[in-house]
Amino acid sequence: MAGSLTLPGSGLKRFWSFVAGAGMIVASAMTIRHFFAANFPETIWEGSFCDLSAFFNCDSSAFSPIAHFGGVPMGWFGLFVGALVILGAIFPSAPFEKTNKAISILNAVGVLVLLCYSVFVQKSLCLLCSGYYLFSLLSFFLFWRYGIRSENKGVGGFLRTFAAPSVKIAVVAVAVLFVGAFGFRQFYFAKKGAQMGGTAANFVRQFNDLAVVGDPSFISPYWVAQATPRWEDAPIRIVEYADYLCPDCLFLHQQLTRLKAEFPGKINIAFQFFPLEAGCNSVVEKDLHPGACDLSLIAAYNPGLFSAVHEEIFANFMAAKTPEWREDLMKRYGLEAALTDPATRDMLQRIIATGTEYEKTSDKYSHGIRSTPTMIINGRMIIGTLPDAPMKAIFESLIAGAERGPGAGRFIENWVETKPSPKK
Repeated sequence: MAGSLTLPGSGLKRFWSFVAGAGMIVASAMTIRHFFAANFPETIWEGSFCDLSAFFNCDSSAFSPIAHFGGVPMGWFGLFVGALVILGAIFPSAPFEKTNKAISILNAVGVLVLLCYSVFVQKSLCLLCSGYYLFSLLSFFLFWRYGIRSENKGVGGFLRTFAAPSVKIAVVAVAVLFVGAFGFRQFYFAKKGAQMGGTAANFVRQFNDLAVVGDPSFISPYWVAQATPRWEDAPIRIVEYADYLCPDCLFLHQQLTRLKAEFPGKINIAFQFFPLEAGCNSVVEKDLHPGACDLSLIAAYNPGLFSAVHEEIFANFMAAKTPEWREDLMKRYGLEAALTDPATRDMLQRIIATGTEYEKTSDKYSHGIRSTPTMIINGRMIIGTLPDAPMKAIFESLIAGAERGPGAGRFIENWVETKPSPKK
């Protein structure tokens, strides 16, 4: 049938509309799954399977402030739109096609806005989201090119073509959308409650079951938190192997900044430079983050200015990737000699070299510290990041253990009253 995407006679066009809808559903379902896995991991060993680089990074999307709305993941809306497209292809009708065509333009605008937000604000792109973007734009193209259209020209014709949904179908669709959103909201807060309770306790048990790998032989003198003059006197001690141009390191920096405020006077954090750039780090096979070596040298050059420079680098995460910004940073702080100073280079190499002291954690690398961020928390290794609730639970357990004293955890002492009760 001419002028239709899904009505009888549309043939191959209808098939491709079905494929576009199915692709939207699959991509959306995977983003929903990743959103909950990233924000509410079940174990301390889970990580993201699609964080390929600083730019192609799914966690940036999962932890984004627009990843959910009141507990409803963004992916639910995409999944719902994909389901409508599939239903329209399976049960075709003119009102259904007009409704989907109206939704397709709204969806396409939303996709372009999200794409711009990811690329220009977050400076990263989620591969799962990208799949949804592609199938959504394909669906829009099919409705625009082959969908039912008005014979009228001008604004009136455009509105009749793209803004003529069936009121009945739209009302039912909105009702189903809100019912599903309510279900996701309930699930989100149930997961959050479980994370604060049983799941957090499970994280603490898993953390305590980790092998004690110990601190590196040389702990960086560049501390981002100092509760006690002596390293070993703080209840919480974190050696933070990190790269200034690593997006997950930025997340960890922001997280530790929040947790330092929640646990004042309890945390020592040593920033153990580990730039993932072959120019100064032999563990990496290629320059994953060009400029990371320079930023490490700049931050390390003057220990008295480390804290200020460290904060400014992370506060200007994207700008720090450019040589021009790094040059300006050195001029403003008087650090022009940082990149050529032999003592600073020796210090950086000494810190990086401590990564070779740990046993290999992957067959691909020769030693344990091979990616960022990697934390050594009270002698136990965590590769990657954790949500706030598990980190907070681990911190609270470490503080409680320190307050109970050295005998804690080796035995339980309790007494049952065995004296007979006095007769009345």
